[in-house]
Amino acid sequence: MTEPKNAQTNAPTAAAAALSALHGGEPRPLVYFLGVGPGDPGLMTYKGAELLERAALVVRDPGVLDEIVEAFVDTEVPLVDAEELGQAASTRGRRLAELAREHGTVVRLVPHDGILFSTTTDEAAACRRNEVEFEIVPGVGTSSSMSAYTGTPITTNRVRSVRFVEAGSQTHTDVSKHRNTGHVISGTVEQMIEALTALLSDGWPESTPVLLATQISTVHQVTIEATMSTAAARLLDEAAASEPVVMLMGQGIEQRSDLSWFESKPLFGWQVLIPRTREQGASTAELLTEHGAVGTIVPTIAIQPPRTPNQMEKAIRALVTGDYQWVGFTSVNAVRAVRDWLEQFGLDTRCLAGVKVAAVGGPTAQALLDWGVAPDLVPSEEWSARGLLEDWPEFEDSADPINRVLLPRADIATEVLVDGLREAGWDVDDVTAYRTVRAAPPPAPIRESIKRGDFDAVLFTSSSTVRNLVGIAGKPHPSTVVACIGPATAQTAEDHGLTVDVIAAEAHLGSLIAGLVDHARSLRAADSAANRTPRRPSQRRRTARKKK
Repeated sequence: MTEPKNAQTNAPTAAAAALSALHGGEPRPLVYFLGVGPGDPGLMTYKGAELLERAALVVRDPGVLDEIVEAFVDTEVPLVDAEELGQAASTRGRRLAELAREHGTVVRLVPHDGILFSTTTDEAAACRRNEVEFEIVPGVGTSSSMSAYTGTPITTNRVRSVRFVEAGSQTHTDVSKHRNTGHVISGTVEQMIEALTALLSDGWPESTPVLLATQISTVHQVTIEATMSTAAARLLDEAAASEPVVMLMGQGIEQRSDLSWFESKPLFGWQVLIPRTREQGASTAELLTEHGAVGTIVPTIAIQPPRTPNQMEKAIRALVTGDYQWVGFTSVNAVRAVRDWLEQFGLDTRCLAGVKVAAVGGPTAQALLDWGVAPDLVPSEEWSARGLLEDWPEFEDSADPINRVLLPRADIATEVLVDGLREAGWDVDDVTAYRTVRAAPPPAPIRESIKRGDFDAVLFTSSSTVRNLVGIAGKPHPSTVVACIGPATAQTAEDHGLTVDVIAAEAHLGSLIAGLVDHARSLRAADSAANRTPRRPSQRRRTARKKK
């Protein structure tokens, strides 16, 4: 067996050390068989997430469950591919027992519920024969996932029983011809084609409706409505031969048009380019996921300290001595920069006691709250420097003799806020807290995807993101929907030869994504009105190329 990933086999993890302490210096050998659901990390059970947090070693099937591992397993925890433990279930169970004696708690990941059509029970029995205890923790099952995420009832007021069938050449012997019985058939694409062939040979009508789905519960889900005679060709065209697939047979298929909710999300399956920093892009990707899209982060800027620290050092001293009435934060990066500067001097948020704090918008305000600082001012309308200036109070020397404002900003920040505050009577220290420089180009495959039109949309949140993306990766394909956070960003995009499709109604990320959602809905409505199958922008590009 090869070494587990991320650590040597004999290296004890923090979790194993903790277990050793609890059991008198000897780790208690225990194997958990954990059903992880259909694929969406959000469907992991609470107990399953807890187990993965304290696992000493994780065993998973090769090439699957990557998103689960990334979401819940610490990078220091060793990973072992199950196929390395042996081909037979009994052999894998024996090796699991050995690993448990060596490491303590071993978590064996199993797809879906971890029970149906799996080798869990055989591996668990082998653990028991080798005198190692186990627990089986079920996950969200295939049948319920398929039903929920395709919007297709398995049982109805007429369908009162369900059969779970393994796909293959003998499937027809396990399928009931009673019309009030539903069927959930599971297997690979290759096995499903064997099952369909067997069913047709057994006399099932070619027109029998079936529903097939792959990558259930993820934004890559593909659902195929077909008949028994057309399903095989559709599977070969739309799924890989070794890909797991689930097929439903039953009267509930008729209700799918009324109950489909997952794939009807406005951005379902859209690949959206996010030219932001890793930290900022992560929250953007989460928002896109709620609408069914997949966000790909391409950093276009890198954050670096200012070339000379003198300005910030003076500002920190003035902050400590109470020389400022306000500190204005115009970005999340500004919050991080000031936080880092204070930590370098051994200081914390107590330096801001008695100082009023302003945030340019919601994300910046949240960054302050995460730091333990509640902002006194957030724009009530537009989340921008202009919006912040609108709500900023004028200086009244009769109320407070201190009129100094600290603005720790990027080296390329605009002068709108500085000039406006000075006109209102404030003494502004406009200090460079960090520099933004162009990031390194993304990997070649990403650059090619951008130019080829594989991305359905790109979100530009500033003029610099436009300039830098074009500079490091090239112009997006004309089929890619271009969405900009405001008129200035849109003008920059047009200056670079891009056609702008969406401009946010308000200058913040939520409004930008809402504008993209509305645009996607209008595209879908236009397709429906023309009796066309709705297509994503990247699919329209491929379709147009085929017609040529």
